[in-house]
Amino acid sequence: MGAPKQKWTSEEEEALRRGVLKHGPGKWRTIQKDPEFSPVLSSRSNIDLKDKWRNLSFSASGLGSRDKLKVPRTKGPSSSTSPSSQTPLLLPSNKVAEALPSADPEKNSQDGKIPNSMVMEALHEIGDPNGSDIEAICHYIEQRHEVQANFRRLLTAKLRRLIAAKKIEKIDRAYKITESYGAKSLLATKSPSPKKDSAKPLKASQKGSLAVKSTALDAAAVAAMKVADTEAKAHLANEHMMEAERVLKLAEETESLVTLATEIYERCSRGEVLTIMQVAQSKFEF
Repeated sequence: MGAPKQKWTSEEEEALRRGVLKHGPGKWRTIQKDPEFSPVLSSRSNIDLKDKWRNLSFSASGLGSRDKLKVPRTKGPSSSTSPSSQTPLLLPSNKVAEALPSADPEKNSQDGKIPNSMVMEALHEIGDPNGSDIEAICHYIEQRHEVQANFRRLLTAKLRRLIAAKKIEKIDRAYKITESYGAKSLLATKSPSPKKDSAKPLKASQKGSLAVKSTALDAAAVAAMKVADTEAKAHLANEHMMEAERVLKLAEETESLVTLATEIYERCSRGEVLTIMQVAQSKFEF
């Protein structure tokens, strides 16, 4: 590879034109490896070819009313690359347009497209609440990425498309991310991702310990229920016992009254006259 500032010779320019006509613009490495052009362009890199072709394209676009461009006519691979062995050919304007790189940044694969993420990253990282002008955006991107010569023009077109898509908005001469798009981006960033179960499988000893604990807890719960049931039954039995004692006492008192009535009846049958006071004061042995 030669020095990047080495002046191009007419032979090199002619070889470049013939290479583009044969392989098309952008095929710089293919043109370099073509045996028809490699002897002349051996001291040039693919970057040199691209830059030189851009300069030639700009020169060709300023021809004014001229619609023809002199380019060499190719006759297939030849061992001689001398300019005298080639005859110039005048091509129609439509053929020249096909050989020239496209001026539309959207269609030119060599110039490339500016990804949306590059512009959105610049606006987000600059973080100016009032927005960032195109100079600040361009400076931020140039400091972090390798850009082409017409990057400023491509950036302007990209900003217009982002405004049309309502991803950014323009305030005076500054650009900023719209609130709706910023909220969507934040929500997508913070959306939780499903976590995998990080629990490790239990060992056999741990499983046995858990089984013993579970069995002990179940047994304690059953025992507590039985104790509560027993206490309830004991309380009910105590109430029944007290009721039985009360009934027994009533029976004894009733039996005493029956005995007294029988005694009074027998004495009255024998002709004795008894008063209530006598009955009350009498002492009977039962």
